[in-house]
Amino acid sequence: MIEIFLKTLPFFALIGLGFGAGRSGFFPPAATAYLTKFVFYFALSAMLFGFAANLTFAELLDWRAAGAYLWACAIVYILVMVVAFLRRAKLDEATIEAHCSIIGNTGFLGVPMLVVLLGEASVRTVLLVLTIDLIVFSSLFTVLITLARGGVVDRALPWRLLVAVARNPMVVAMALGLGWSATGWVLPVPANDFLSLLGLAATPCALFAIGASLADKKVERLAVVSWLSFGKLVLHPLAVAFAALVLFRVDPFTAGVLIAAAALPVAGNVFILAQHYQTGPARVSATILVSTVFSIATVPVVIAWVSSF
Repeated sequence: MIEIFLKTLPFFALIGLGFGAGRSGFFPPAATAYLTKFVFYFALSAMLFGFAANLTFAELLDWRAAGAYLWACAIVYILVMVVAFLRRAKLDEATIEAHCSIIGNTGFLGVPMLVVLLGEASVRTVLLVLTIDLIVFSSLFTVLITLARGGVVDRALPWRLLVAVARNPMVVAMALGLGWSATGWVLPVPANDFLSLLGLAATPCALFAIGASLADKKVERLAVVSWLSFGKLVLHPLAVAFAALVLFRVDPFTAGVLIAAAALPVAGNVFILAQHYQTGPARVSATILVSTVFSIATVPVVIAWVSSF
């Protein structure tokens, strides 16, 4: 357990370094925005392309693992929405809270950290989780918000969803990587070296950007924020564990990666959605901060557990 904690400590130390730089004003919000853009569009995309280029679509799409993850997410999503409705929250508020409970920081934190801690074999499962989060649940969120705001899902919505997915550089990078893999061609050495060099920047820059982006976050509505953080850090991985190990009988290693991915703190892009739709941005912002802080203790516990598989 101590060994796992020490292995995760450098990752969270980088987040802390970014937080300190942002909090002190040395790294202003504008700098954080541009660093995040660099990671999102360049470094992380290069890393994801490299990973996907070494996989096949059949390897990525593990139906049993996908089914377990979707089942668990659906259960937690519904539970959090029901609790929100019991507090007399509106549909848009309940939707963003449910989104907080299942969308982990798989891109910026999960990809670099889990691959290092759980090995290269974890790549396909981490990418599967990322794909489901970016495509399935982003689409569900848009549909529910559209219903909450307008009451009608028009014919143009599927096209808008498709365009939104196609504009996400992480999805594009994975799709292009899988496309290259399908050709059977080997990446030219200069191209592979370029992608590797650029991808190496993803881990430190992404972690630093996470910390810097948390610097201006404030904790409001502590009871709700604590509940949502508990849902993400505890209920979500427990639900995934039950689905993967008991209901769907996923192989132990893949199940462990699914559980570890589910244990990650709330993703920053949930705040972007909350801010865009003006649906509880302060609540989401605080949940990202609180879940990230507590994940320093919870993530090593989960990874130590699944490593025993």
